[in-house]
Amino acid sequence: MTTADEADLRDGEVATDRPVSYDAAVQFIGTIRTPYTSRDMCPRQGALDGPDCRLELLEEWAPALKGITRFDYLDVLYWLHLSRRDLVLQSPRSDGSITGTFALRSPVRPNPIGISKVRLIRQEGSVLIVKGLDCLDKTPLIDIKPERCSFTPQAPHKDADDT
Repeated sequence: MTTADEADLRDGEVATDRPVSYDAAVQFIGTIRTPYTSRDMCPRQGALDGPDCRLELLEEWAPALKGITRFDYLDVLYWLHLSRRDLVLQSPRSDGSITGTFALRSPVRPNPIGISKVRLIRQEGSVLIVKGLDCLDKTPLIDIKPERCSFTPQAPHKDADDT
């Protein structure tokens, strides 16, 4: 491992020199609109009482929203398109502490996928108004799912042979 783009690294951070691989495809389903136009403006974590944000789906995905208003909370997955993808060790607070990328919720990761639990405020056609996002304006939207806690897991099936 080497340090790449040393001007962008904090003390103790380490980047991999392995080339970034683009061997998977992700289909963006829309765009996220937030009031955050710079990293400095973004909150560290979204707040469920934060500002209204918009999930603007492409029109062909509008029918996929049928039934979405039954849920108060959603998990939103998005592509952190402006993030570095090469750090393996990071100093997230600039305080000299070093932590591995996979032990952080930092946007800097090999596959910069963000996830936020959001509160659904309302639906306006192919647009969802939500609270709780922590990403930049114009972030590509990957997916929307009802919050996992909205579903009760089933008990494991007990086979007759297990008795």
